[in-house]
Amino acid sequence: MAREKDLTVGEAARAIGVSVDTLRRWDRAGKLRTHRDADNRRLVPAGEVRRLRAIPERHRTGAHLSARNRMLGRVLSIEADGVMALVEIEAGPFLPTAAVTRDSIEELGLREGDEVVALVKATSMMIEKS
Repeated sequence: MAREKDLTVGEAARAIGVSVDTLRRWDRAGKLRTHRDADNRRLVPAGEVRRLRAIPERHRTGAHLSARNRMLGRVLSIEADGVMALVEIEAGPFLPTAAVTRDSIEELGLREGDEVVALVKATSMMIEKS
């Protein structure tokens, strides 16, 4: 069985997502196991990198967007006034309304009855108990 390649401190830091200084501090504190090569360079075993990256991987959407909440639906109505428009979508039991620009409606060629995907990305959410 082939031995896994050790990583330089810079390579390990990139793989884990921390700074080189952080890895050096972890090494001094005993939180990271390293060793030195013949030229006295600090090396990090691949197993240590795997151990420190043991954070569960987030699910992937398959798209190059950060929005994770997607609802397939149909456009119920479009109300345009000035530069803005409200687009009401029926997505299963949900009726989300998107505030978009009139230009977006025109660029998409959006019409009532069109099938769309509503992408929801919010920085906050409010919940009310019924």
